[in-house]
Amino acid sequence: MQFVNLVFNLLFSVLSLVVLGMAGYALVHALRVPAAAFVSAGKLQKNIWLIILILATLFSAAGAWAYVTTFMLIGGAQFMGIGLGLFSVAAVIAATIYIVDVKPAVKGMGGNSGPYGPW
Repeated sequence: MQFVNLVFNLLFSVLSLVVLGMAGYALVHALRVPAAAFVSAGKLQKNIWLIILILATLFSAAGAWAYVTTFMLIGGAQFMGIGLGLFSVAAVIAATIYIVDVKPAVKGMGGNSGPYGPW
């Protein structure tokens, strides 16, 4: 049973770090896109997306911190549980919507590009 707990605890720790990476990537991309691109693409305003993605990054960072530190302390001795599961799910949903829907819509609009492509 201890091996099963170790595998699940490791899986949840890795997944929490993946969620943190997704949310961080979406936040950095949203910071780099001009505000006019969101309006031109018919999406929510940049400020609203930044608030959503900042909250998603904070929640996923808290979840990753909780899982990784608990995993380092407990290991496979017992199952850690879901923890900040609801907030992590919300962070995954927000980051996925941004990456799948908003990012392709605002891609290439505005930014620093010259006559032969990006500088």
